[in-house]
Amino acid sequence: MKEECKKNKDVIILGIESSCDDTSAAIIRNGFLLSNVIASQAVHSAYGGVVPELASRAHQQNIIPTVSEAIKRAGVQKEDISAIAYTRGPGLIGSLLVGNSFAKGFATALNIPMVEVNHLQAHVLAHFIQEEGEEAHLPEFPFLCLLVSGGNSQIILVNAYDDMQIVGQTIDDAAGEAFDKCAKVLGGPYPGGPFIDKLAKEGDATAFTFSKPHIAGFDYSFSGLKTSFMYSIRDQLAENPNFIEERKADLAASIQKTVVDVLMDKLLKASRHYGIKRVAVAGGVSANSALRGAYQAYAQQYGWEIFLPKFSYTTDNAAMIAITALFKYKDGLFDSIDSVPFSKVVI
Repeated sequence: MKEECKKNKDVIILGIESSCDDTSAAIIRNGFLLSNVIASQAVHSAYGGVVPELASRAHQQNIIPTVSEAIKRAGVQKEDISAIAYTRGPGLIGSLLVGNSFAKGFATALNIPMVEVNHLQAHVLAHFIQEEGEEAHLPEFPFLCLLVSGGNSQIILVNAYDDMQIVGQTIDDAAGEAFDKCAKVLGGPYPGGPFIDKLAKEGDATAFTFSKPHIAGFDYSFSGLKTSFMYSIRDQLAENPNFIEERKADLAASIQKTVVDVLMDKLLKASRHYGIKRVAVAGGVSANSALRGAYQAYAQQYGWEIFLPKFSYTTDNAAMIAITALFKYKDGLFDSIDSVPFSKVVI
């Protein structure tokens, strides 16, 4: 099968992403995106977080119509597909099993190879997705990537698609988690990142000062920052019960600025240490406008070449799974039919 796949002129990859609460399917041909379909799960907003059992059930309902729509939009036939890629982990095990099982059935039915993809590596490699009619700005190896989401805050040294080293990471809460918890205090929805970002545009980012962690090396910590935010509000509410409502925008702007400052300070430190000025950002928090603005400012001040993903590639999506699989496909790195998902964070 491997030799037959290598002879194909066009390499068409079907990617499946089901690590958390979004069911996504995408088609990539020779590195160019043909379709990227995402089915979100609104049911979790009522619980203030993702409910694993509800997520896996929704994936079961969504995966077939999502894949069908992705193939339709791509204008290809399922028989044209060279390989199917899926997220093996990390993530919610029940959700991952849905994608894993579908990939096995699809690969067996069409007698095509299966490619397993690490979800975190895929976020980093999303920068290599190309679209027809758009000028490609692809990073050269090596480069640094700040991966920030609700579950991860990592600085990654990317030497090659299959050679990534985590040089810094959070020792407690992730940046996205800090946004979620602070947004909840301010009366916002889940996830809280977009709420904080929108509200912050109306506030004064210098209105409040919160304690910043002092962690050695390139590691992060957001637990103390979150606690500082909570204590500050508690003290203010003791004097003014309407404090949150009256200063909500300023609070959002101030916490957002503090989180971004912490992220960028360590990233600059890593850039100087490794002598690398090609710097990317990935993950859900990379959609944050203040973080993107900081990247632009650092690029001008420190001579960085920066790589900012399209908004559609910041959250979980199958396009990033498919492009990662393309690298592995070219090297003949196919998955076994008896492979199982993993929930642990591995890169």
